[in-house]
This record gives sequence, C-alpha cells and structure tokens, in this order.
Amino acid sequence: MFLPKYPDNPTPPPAYTHAPADPAPARRTAPQISISTGAVAAVLAGGVVLTALLAAVAVTAISVAIAAVVLRSMLRDRHRH
Repeated sequence: MFLPKYPDNPTPPPAYTHAPADPAPARRTAPQISISTGAVAAVLAGGVVLTALLAAVAVTAISVAIAAVVLRSMLRDRHRH
C-alpha cells in the first residue's frame, strides 16, 4: 500500500535534435593553484614579523622625538643663564 509504483515503460527524456545557431566561445579555465599550509604559515609569520618591526620603528621614532624635545629644552635653559 505504501510502496511507490513505477511505470512499466518509462519514457526517455527529450533530447536536443538541433545544434545552436551561434555556439558560445570556449571558456579558458584558470590553472589550478595549490597552496600548501607551509606557505600560508610562512606568509603569516612574515606578516607578523614585519608588523612587529614597523611597531618597533614607530616606538623608536617617538622616543627619539621626545628625547630631542627634552634635550632642546635643557639646552635652551642652560643658554639663558
């Protein structure tokens, strides 16, 4: 009663019998690029190192600027006396 009933002679799906008037140009497929996990890890590690170096340069520049301002202030006070 609950079993499906299949047709005795199934009809095949309709097939195309004519060629298209203007065939589409063949697409070029992009070459497959496989990226290993080692390469991804190397790029990430390089990014972390470069970011740390950039932060170190910024901190050094700020420190040098502050030291220059302090030294200039000290030398100015010394020349006034």
